[in-house]
Amino acid sequence: MKLLLAMVYMALFCLIDAQAQRRGNSQFIPFSEVGLGGGSSFYLGELSPPNQAFQSFSLLPRWNLGGSFTRHFSPRFSGRASFTVIRLAGDDYTFNKDEPNVHPAQFQRNLHFRNDLKELALSGIYQFNPEGRRPNQRPAFTPYLTLGVALVAHNPKARMPVNADGSLGDWVALQPLGTEGQGKPGYAKPYSLLTVAIPVGVGMRWQLTESLNLAAELSFRYTFTDYLDDVSGFYPNPGDLPNGLSTTFSDRRAEPIAARTGDDRTKALSTLYTVPSEVRRGLPGNDYYILTQISIHYLIPPSVVKCPTFRR
Repeated sequence: MKLLLAMVYMALFCLIDAQAQRRGNSQFIPFSEVGLGGGSSFYLGELSPPNQAFQSFSLLPRWNLGGSFTRHFSPRFSGRASFTVIRLAGDDYTFNKDEPNVHPAQFQRNLHFRNDLKELALSGIYQFNPEGRRPNQRPAFTPYLTLGVALVAHNPKARMPVNADGSLGDWVALQPLGTEGQGKPGYAKPYSLLTVAIPVGVGMRWQLTESLNLAAELSFRYTFTDYLDDVSGFYPNPGDLPNGLSTTFSDRRAEPIAARTGDDRTKALSTLYTVPSEVRRGLPGNDYYILTQISIHYLIPPSVVKCPTFRR
């Protein structure tokens, strides 16, 4: 499968190379590079709304690791195929433990998750400082913009309640549990563990040596799912859920211990403003995530990756 995808990407790159040749860009020598990088990742959704973005950035940053193949078609335009493994996390307790009465309903809800995403993306790159005719004539520094599309596999999980000995519980996959009644009569279908995202980013690239580049990038992903965190709709009727495990993970308001951290919530719960019994677990609206990444890139000599010449 990976070989097939690589062949498809190479075919697309070569077709774009051909278009560049036909437009008279033959003076520019197309070249390719491979990169490896890593950085931080941040989640925005029901458990970390956009108005709480600072909490996500400061309290629960997670990581990402990835590799990429980039083909420079013209002095300013490139195409990039990338595969990135991303961890996201959110926790009502962590985001609100210091001031539970600022968002009392969220603190009381007491949901949390982590999600390891596998993202396969195809992006276009526009760089502000053009390349020279040859790869060794590229600019020492250039800012750039990216826009693309990504296929994302995900699987949200949460911890079991804290064990009797005080140890933290195991992580359990949430989608099969139907925590909002998914799959039962009168409820929505189970959500997909495969979704599409739109990556948009800005970056900076530096030339280190004739064969190496260093890049720093900040990118935003809009996804087409509201279930990166397993939270979107209403609390279901407990009697409609298939088993006790589903009930446990559906409604965690009564748990005195925050399952992800093991902290005691009892004192904070006793000081909460009166919170009406909520019927909603979450709010409509898709989830997002943000990545920062530092990567190093090796330039492949043009003679190694060379597209065929297209003649009219």
